[in-house]
Amino acid sequence: MATDTMLSARELADAIRRGERSSLELVETVLERIETTTRDLNAYVTVIADSARERAREADRAAAADEDLGPLHGVPVAIKDLRDRKTGVRNTMGLAPLSDHVASTDSITVERLEAAGAVIVGTTNTPALAHTIKTDNRLVGATATPFDLERSAGGSSGGSAAAVAAGLATFATGSDIGGSLRVPASCCHVVGLKPTFGRVPSDSRLDSFGTHTPFMVGGPIGRSTEDVALAFDILSGQDDRDPFSVPDGDDVLPATDRSAEDLSVCYSPNLDFQPVDPTVRAIVGDAVDDLAAAGVAVTDVDVSLPDYEPLRSAYYTQVGGYFAALAARVEERFGIDLETADVEETLLSTIALADDTSAVDERLANGPRTQAYDAIEDALAGHDALVTPTLTVPPYGKRLADRYPTEIDGQAVDGIPTDAMLTWIFNLTGHPVASVPAGLTDDGLPIGLQIVGRRYAEADVLAVAGALERARPWTAHYPPY
Repeated sequence: MATDTMLSARELADAIRRGERSSLELVETVLERIETTTRDLNAYVTVIADSARERAREADRAAAADEDLGPLHGVPVAIKDLRDRKTGVRNTMGLAPLSDHVASTDSITVERLEAAGAVIVGTTNTPALAHTIKTDNRLVGATATPFDLERSAGGSSGGSAAAVAAGLATFATGSDIGGSLRVPASCCHVVGLKPTFGRVPSDSRLDSFGTHTPFMVGGPIGRSTEDVALAFDILSGQDDRDPFSVPDGDDVLPATDRSAEDLSVCYSPNLDFQPVDPTVRAIVGDAVDDLAAAGVAVTDVDVSLPDYEPLRSAYYTQVGGYFAALAARVEERFGIDLETADVEETLLSTIALADDTSAVDERLANGPRTQAYDAIEDALAGHDALVTPTLTVPPYGKRLADRYPTEIDGQAVDGIPTDAMLTWIFNLTGHPVASVPAGLTDDGLPIGLQIVGRRYAEADVLAVAGALERARPWTAHYPPY
């Protein structure tokens, strides 16, 4: 029997609306769980207990008066401490020098969540400026996966993924510039959706045009495909504050029940691109076999990506420019010189990727990027989705000082983030991708599987995710917290 905090968002909202459960009691349970797990997991930066209690009381009063606050009526959720902002709540972006900065406006995401009836309980941990795939910073420290307290929850949305996996929020928001939604989803045995660029709007300022090189997007993290689909339907849709936002399409929630027999996927165990740990390959392969057994048409595919080095160079050229510009904006807005401030060396090295890189270099990086886009489109031809591992290795050490693997499947690698993941390619191409649980290793570590769809085809991605969840349920396999 699932505890209240582990039920789906729709189940909870329905029960609160009918008066069968109290939003306030649910929020109190979540707040207690946050307090008791803080030392182990460290998922939250700021908990807004008083505000959450008042919103929950409003939800209960509305239910008593037969008023419907929306699809998230009284449901506790969390927001990543980065682009998502709630008025009067700390917004640190993982930076110790911004430990006292308080947001003066609500972000679009917060507006939409609260308009749907959600109760925001706090902000979740992220590495400084979301610069890497370990959630560790000098502000509050490292966030662990609930499956192994010495291993990382992933990054940069690790706080959100750990909170969801441990029942400290029903679902949470995240963002993704190279895997920051999908890597934590893989490390924490949850579902993370990186939508097509423009589907989920963001009112980022000072630069509302800075997220396209490579594509940085916001999206939801949840325990079930249904919760992620519901959250996406709430968060997506055009907003004039975001010049890249696109009109809303049909709701994707119904797609999660699509028959497996109506679906076709192609499968690559490594994108013909990077070495993958044999344990990861085996678990993802077993999950793909279960998809086929459920009726999904599965075809092995060769993916003709550009060579690893030029594509990785293209990614680092563009991501370095993104973070260097972001650092300049932080200095302009807050008067903080990151070169001399109390910040992580890994952040400085990420910013330094832009050293000696010109605007022409950044434009030329679109050459291999275009080749990668064409390769993924070719692989997808005739299929609803492409399936591949999320990470090339099981979850790794949680601290920034912990090294990434330097050998994978007998091949020497550089021991840097891109070696450990197959996610960043799709921030160059812009395809929507979900990471879903594939299974657990013999020692209980989560392994994730990516589902890649055509642009704006989130419904197809979530249809495949739903089929896998029915064939290989994962929501009962969380550590007891």
